[in-house]
Amino acid sequence: MFEVVDTGIAPSKGPISGTVRKGDLLLTAQIPKDPATGAIVQGDITVQTTRTLANLRQAVEAAGGSLADVMMVQVYLTDSADAPAMNAVWAETFAKPYPCRATVVVKELLAPGMRIEIVATAHLGRG
Repeated sequence: MFEVVDTGIAPSKGPISGTVRKGDLLLTAQIPKDPATGAIVQGDITVQTTRTLANLRQAVEAAGGSLADVMMVQVYLTDSADAPAMNAVWAETFAKPYPCRATVVVKELLAPGMRIEIVATAHLGRG
């Protein structure tokens, strides 16, 4: 059985655990929501990517890791034209070597106004 990590980020309204851990493996799904209120942060892709990656950092750190432990990321965007701006924020957030990443353009995401969702896997052990 896995454990749910208390990240300090407002929980989802649905039957979802935002961040879970089993041993050294951490899985987390983050969206551009205000960590205190859970409301989607409105704005362009730069604003939403910045908030989503800040939530990712908070989730990984709550589990005792850092962004350097993130190995694989799936980014979901609602507009392919947002990729360059998302990449700019990404490059300011992560250091080399960058995590492996897949970026997928989807028709829409669940919450109105949401332009990005990120799913990440981190290894928190040594080696």
